[in-house]
Order: sequence, then C-alpha cells, then structure tokens
Amino acid sequence: MKQKIIGRKSEKEKLENVVLANESAFLALYGRRRVGKTFLIREYFGSGKNFFELTGQKDSLLSDQLENFAIAFNKTFSVRRPIDVPKSWNEALKLLIEKLEKRNGKKILFFDELPWLASRKSNFLSALDYFWNSWASKRNDVILIVCGSAASWMIEKILNAKGGLHNRITHRIRLLPFTLIETKNYLKSRKINLNPKQILEIYITFGGIPHYLKQLERGRSALENINKICFTKDGILYNEFNNLYSALFEFYENHIKIIKALAKKNKGLTRNELLRKTGFESGGGFSGILHALEESGFIASYLPFDHKSNDQLFRLTDEYSLFYLKWILKTPKNIANNSNNNYWLLKQNTPSYRAWSGYAFETVCLKHIAQIKKCLGISGIATTESCWFYKPKEKELSGAQINLIIDRSDNCISLCEIKFSDNEFIINKKYAENLKNKIDAFTQQTKTRKTVFVVMITTNGVLKNKYYDELIDKQITVSEMFDT
Repeated sequence: MKQKIIGRKSEKEKLENVVLANESAFLALYGRRRVGKTFLIREYFGSGKNFFELTGQKDSLLSDQLENFAIAFNKTFSVRRPIDVPKSWNEALKLLIEKLEKRNGKKILFFDELPWLASRKSNFLSALDYFWNSWASKRNDVILIVCGSAASWMIEKILNAKGGLHNRITHRIRLLPFTLIETKNYLKSRKINLNPKQILEIYITFGGIPHYLKQLERGRSALENINKICFTKDGILYNEFNNLYSALFEFYENHIKIIKALAKKNKGLTRNELLRKTGFESGGGFSGILHALEESGFIASYLPFDHKSNDQLFRLTDEYSLFYLKWILKTPKNIANNSNNNYWLLKQNTPSYRAWSGYAFETVCLKHIAQIKKCLGISGIATTESCWFYKPKEKELSGAQINLIIDRSDNCISLCEIKFSDNEFIINKKYAENLKNKIDAFTQQTKTRKTVFVVMITTNGVLKNKYYDELIDKQITVSEMFDT
C-alpha cells in the first residue's frame, strides 16, 4: 500500500522509525484540512488485522461517538458477538485493551479528527491519557496516532498540553501541502501531464493541497481547470473559503480578519500593524491566533535582514486564501451561474493578474528555499533567509525592496529577484537602473562586507543581453525547481 503515497519522504521515514522501534509510540499528526493526513496513515499502515481506526463526528453527542466506536470495533475485529455500545470512553478503551492483548505484532490505533471526539464533557482526553499511561506506554508494540485538522486545538490540547497529556507525545508530524515536484508527481500518477509552467499556474492558485489537485481533469489546460474549479458555483473551491476556516478554528471569524488584512499588503505586516488593522488587543489570544495560522501553513513570519525581532513581518502564504480574496470573492454571480463561462481566461494579461501572479510566485519561492539552494549549488552551506526593505526619510529619494535574501555562511549573500512572466524575461534599461539602485542601497544601508551575488528566479528564464551580463550572476527557472 505504501507505493500509493506520493512524496512525503520525511514523513514516511518517521513512520518507519516508529514501526521499527522496540517501544510504543504516541504520535500526533496535524495539518490543515484536505492536506492528506488520513490518507497518509491509511495507506502507510493499510488495513491489517491490528489496525483500528475511529473518526470523530462533528457536533455529535457523546452517545453517537460511542456508538461509532462500537461499530468500528465490531468491524475491525470481526467479533462473533458484537459488543454493546460502551457507556464511557474509559469503558471503550478497556474493551480495546482486552482485544489487543490477545493479538501479536504491532497494534496501530488511529483516532482521526480528535477534536471532535474530545468534545466538552466527553472525558475522552482523560481516558486516552489513562489508556496510554496505564497500558500502552508500558508495552513495546503499540502505535497510538491522534490526528486533527484544528491546528490550534491540537497544539493547545495535545502538543502543549498542561494537563494529563503533558509530555506524553513521543513523535509529531506536521503535514504540509505538496511541494512543486510532489505536485508534478501526483498529477502524473493521475495521468495528468502538464508542463512546469502550467503546473505552476495551478500551484499559485490553490497550492499543493491533494484534495484540490484531485479535482483537475485530464485533457484540460491549467486555465480551463482553474476556471471550472474556482469560477463556477459547482466548483469545489468557489465556496470553500469559510468552510475551510470554520472546520479548523474555533471563533474562525477572528482568523479570517487577519487573513484579510494580510491579503491587502504584499510585503506583509508587523504585529503592531496587524493589531491596528484588525482592531484586536495585544495579548495571548492574539498571539494564539497568529501561532495557529502559522502552524497550519496559512501565514509565515519573516525577520527582515539586519532588523530586530519586533520588526518581524507576517505574510499570507496560503495560495487559495489569497486567490479567493483577490479573485473568487469578486466574481459576479451571473458569471458563476454559467458553467461554460471563460471568466479566468479573460483575466490573463490584465494589470491585476500580473500583480497577483508576481506576489503568488514569490510565495511559492519562499516555500522552496531548499530547492533554490540546490539549484545554486549551496545546499551544504548554512544559510538564513530574509527580506529587506529600505524607506528613506527624504521624500525625494527612492526606496528599495528585496523579497528574498539568502545570507550564507561562506561570507556571501545572494540577492534574489523573483519574476513571473509568460515569456522569457527581458532586462531593459529601466529595470537595470532599478536593480542597480537596489544593490547599491542594500550594500550602503546594511554596510555588509560580504560578497553580493544577484540571482534571477523566473518562470521562463532571462534573456542574456548586456544588462544581464553586467548585473546577473546566476539564474534559476521554474523547470529547475521541479527537478530538485
């Protein structure tokens, strides 16, 4: 079954280590909705005789959850006499112990959508804590896996628990969306063969989310697929936005406020700027929301080059959220009601498209630093990645912005210019002057003594003219990033 899992190299290695270890394991798996958490566990462990799975049911009564347990128990263990519905989680887990003690080999217990199982007054977590401490942890053949999409809940109640489950977790996996190469391989496994540029167009629209990628139809171009999935009322992503956040976070409206504020500012916002724009008060609650959004992969924090920690910038990094707020939300209803519309095709080459695609491509590059370093031949060199902004006090002077700086331990700095273009990018006189000003401003303002290299990261390469020869030390194309 493992061969069906596309990518996920580090996750599979961690699961393999858990299986081979001569001790029991308590694994917490978390990540955003639709990212493939359940698929990973089911496909890796299969449906062996010692694999027990129970999925929480949203907004259900305790009695309903316990009934689901009884159904799963009877089905998994093929019991001759079905068990009655247990009256509590302690009783339910005791039944598991009695059954598993009679079986040889590794015992895999998978509790999916844990936040729904562990609803208020259910006592599920205290029962699970007792189950682990009194029985499972004392053995060497139990793999207990808890999983949930509600990242803030998983972090607070499981990973950073202050109560009974404190420090019980022995392993954790934060499952992130597919990388570019994983996306390519996933589509290939579904007989969808698109070139790197078309795959990138899909990636900057809704990222490497397996469930979203699953909606792509073979024989359609990237633009055709995006148009159908995002701009028709029956498309899965047309109304996904609120469902996505409500499934992940309690009081999700607060999380959406932050997402909307960040969507309006390409360079990102500091914590204080976010507080002003959202109207929140500074404190643990606000910090918790930021942490949950970052752990779920919706936002990322960056410290500008040569700045203090309080200058940390938060940036929206979820491709679908940005695309929804920039495009889908503004779709006229008469367009969405027409399943044969060509709305997205007509938006190509507009100024709004160029602005959005440029920012979205920058986000993709920031998620693929390892691949960029490999393309530059510096994988073995320790680096720190950041951005840099310069805003002069004198109004008559021009500012400067560099969205990716790779500060290297070999006494060099790579300044990366990131450009999304349908064709080969051409450095003209105006762009060359602007780039020179950036380089000069950076070296003068930071007073760096390191050697500065300029790298162009583009979709279709850079034309080698006199300006290229004068300014550019290295270029990377999207195709190269797919090969690493």
